[in-house]
Amino acid sequence: MIRVLLVDDQPLLRSGFRALLDLEDDIEVVAEAGDGKEGLALVREHLPDVALIDIQMPVIDGIEATRRIAADPALAGVHVVILTNYGFDEYVFNALRAGAAGFLVKDIVPEDFLHAVRVAARGDALLAPSITRKLINRYVTQPLRTGAETGLKELTNREREAVVLVAQGLSNDQIADRMVISPMTAKTHINRAMAKLHARDRAQLVVHAYESGLVAPRGAGADPVRITRPAR
Repeated sequence: MIRVLLVDDQPLLRSGFRALLDLEDDIEVVAEAGDGKEGLALVREHLPDVALIDIQMPVIDGIEATRRIAADPALAGVHVVILTNYGFDEYVFNALRAGAAGFLVKDIVPEDFLHAVRVAARGDALLAPSITRKLINRYVTQPLRTGAETGLKELTNREREAVVLVAQGLSNDQIADRMVISPMTAKTHINRAMAKLHARDRAQLVVHAYESGLVAPRGAGADPVRITRPAR
């Protein structure tokens, strides 16, 4: 059962998201909050698998709430997905740097919303394609972050290869196929790379891959991280 916490200051939106989630047999909404302070208290109380958090809220906003969750070792199993009305902006980028597992625009279709919750729950990076394109644009136009490449020296060649494939949006199974290894070994390479680079999750691993220059953007329209639907 995937345990979900909803944090949004708009009751109507919370009700709509909850109605969708409550219809699913494998998802349980454990609590709701109308601001970031209340949301943080409920995260600590319920330890959800996924916290869906609005980026702009009263008292404590989504960025600060995400930062506090990511900084608390007791909340390491909580995957934060930021909800936004605005698409990519500076707030969204800062929330990703703060530790968000991904982002969703609030006009997402129900099928993709439910899929996104399941993707986040299993620890995969989750970025809406419209946000991803703008995120990559940032790396096309800006210089590499000073010092970001330092941690790469700790990676083995296979770990570096796995990080590149994560940044291209591949799942563990796809990475295993590409590297001709088992999915478990692929997951091990990724987890070790995350530990060495101090990345909380795959989303932060993607950011580090671009900031360090390990992966170069393929162009403004590139979309290396996407919601990948499971085979039916």
